[in-house]
Amino acid sequence: MPEQQNIEYKESWHDEYLKWICGFANAQGGVIYIGKDDNGNVVGLEDYKRLMDDIPNKIRNVMGITVEVNLQDAAGKHFIEIVTHPYSVPISLRGRYYYRSGSTKQELAGASLNEFLLKKSGKTWDDVVEPRATFDDIDESTFSAFLKMSEEKGRMPETIGLTIPQIFDKLLLTENGQLKRVGVILFGKNPAKFYPNTFVKIGRFKGNDILFHDVVEGNLITLLREVTNQLNHKYLTQKIHFEGLYRIETGEYPTPAIREMLLNALIHRNYMGAMTQIRVYDDSINVWNGGTLPEGIDSEALKRPHRSNPRNPIIADVCFKGGLIDSWGSGTIKIIDTCKQAELPEPELIEQDGGLSVTLFKNKLTVEQLTKLGLNERQLKAVEYVKEKGKITNREYQEINLVAKPTATRDLSVLVEYGVFRNTGKGAGSYYEIIGS
Repeated sequence: MPEQQNIEYKESWHDEYLKWICGFANAQGGVIYIGKDDNGNVVGLEDYKRLMDDIPNKIRNVMGITVEVNLQDAAGKHFIEIVTHPYSVPISLRGRYYYRSGSTKQELAGASLNEFLLKKSGKTWDDVVEPRATFDDIDESTFSAFLKMSEEKGRMPETIGLTIPQIFDKLLLTENGQLKRVGVILFGKNPAKFYPNTFVKIGRFKGNDILFHDVVEGNLITLLREVTNQLNHKYLTQKIHFEGLYRIETGEYPTPAIREMLLNALIHRNYMGAMTQIRVYDDSINVWNGGTLPEGIDSEALKRPHRSNPRNPIIADVCFKGGLIDSWGSGTIKIIDTCKQAELPEPELIEQDGGLSVTLFKNKLTVEQLTKLGLNERQLKAVEYVKEKGKITNREYQEINLVAKPTATRDLSVLVEYGVFRNTGKGAGSYYEIIGS
């Protein structure tokens, strides 16, 4: 059996491996086999008698926990099995905390350590009281607008005749009359007063060069509205056409996909980490928010129905009650589905730089998308040529790529097969153009 979430092999014992035991205790538990190689084959131990005394004593003395240390035998070779059970309280090794994730050991620090300690105490970041905040810090106009939205969905508990503090209590935004962090994030006049990186940064890029940028500040409800306005009015182009006497505007990207990207970033981000960042390019838009995916969920799982395990469950619940989201765990699927319906390439969802990166692509003709199809440099060059000239003939393909006619014909046939080009005309007058042009 290969090494995995709860199995580790070591050929001999070193005190360094106490970190692995600490990691198992803080995660789901696990077993370390001492005297086995990386493939799980028994290599044996000569000092097993001493280790059977030393290992449990060291574990108890430096971490204060008890594990099972068993001596095993295979074909006359001895090895040791160390079984660590998961602990409901955080376990440290000389003041440091370790965690087992997949088949690796991680040292927790900074925001990830804070999140881990909260989780072990039965709390999430948004569920913690913010002692510096009072109801004077709450934007009543934003909260009133939220209540109107929630009335339309019918998901809120009855609020008629209740004061704002009473409604906050029903929504679990307070504890013993004190505001929690969730209340400040959702409805605060100035969340940055308490948490400095709550803003959203938007940039317009040309390649790696930034052309201009904006910073949008405010609570989550305000950010959702204002970031959308900034994108529509300054960063994204609205396509205009007329149906009879009516002027119709459509965006470069599906509106529901953009909205879900923003909601995903604002609801699930790590509010003690970096700000949410939006990068707008000629042919794509990217939203990045800090905070890795929940344990057991990877980027592939986001493309199918998956369990919901929000980093900020109270924020997510209030957003659900307000009608901002339809259900937990469906946002990324909605992004993918709306792009499919708009005949855009599949969005890219990946863990990157300690957060989640979501990218929408404007069309299928970007270098990145065409490269995914497996097109060669000649074909990529031809696509750029047609983008500029409008069409290309077989002879022109030969000339710009310095190839013979059979190669040009074969390359062009592949472009037609992949749905990039269509062949128009016959004989000497035939040419190729981009499908949809």
